[in-house]
Amino acid sequence: MARQTRQRILDTALSMFNLQGEPNVTTNHIADELEISPGNLYYHFRNKDDIIEQLFARYEERMDTALVSPEGRLRDLEDIWLQLHLVFECIWEYRFLYRDLVDILSRNRRLRLRFARILKRAADGASSGMKGLVQAGVMRASAAEVEATATNILVVATFWMNYASVRGDKDENEAIRLGIVQVMMLLSPLLRDAERVHLNTLTQAYLR
Repeated sequence: MARQTRQRILDTALSMFNLQGEPNVTTNHIADELEISPGNLYYHFRNKDDIIEQLFARYEERMDTALVSPEGRLRDLEDIWLQLHLVFECIWEYRFLYRDLVDILSRNRRLRLRFARILKRAADGASSGMKGLVQAGVMRASAAEVEATATNILVVATFWMNYASVRGDKDENEAIRLGIVQVMMLLSPLLRDAERVHLNTLTQAYLR
């Protein structure tokens, strides 16, 4: 029963943070939504930052799974596209983290270090994926171009939700789709002609 209540608190907090923004939600708001006493909530979590840490642990596990690379073979464009889907789905599920990323990480050094680890792993994955495309002969890029593009991919993916919000996009699901396309188009200038055509075909089909 206690574990069930703990999970309900986390699920409700995640939903409220995503809908209303983490700074606008207090532990009392969460308790009211669940129709439990604040004391009951504090039995499971010390404070709101404790709730955020537990949600971050779930996010971290989900993102680590999304960043797993196929073993025993080079990645192709479809692999990269699928992985971006998984990454952006994770970003969507925990979008409150990305909307208030700088504020949340500035309050908690542990989370800042853990998020930096995720960024490092994502950057390494992007670099190795592009090196695989170069090795397979479908991309032409120098080592410097690979590293710069990997950094650009991370910047776009990390701050895309904030960009879409400032731009006034109302449909966040659509914003996620556009974010995936935007990242894939970073690869386009480096692809050989046949693969560039293939990427454009994938993009057009995806945006219909």
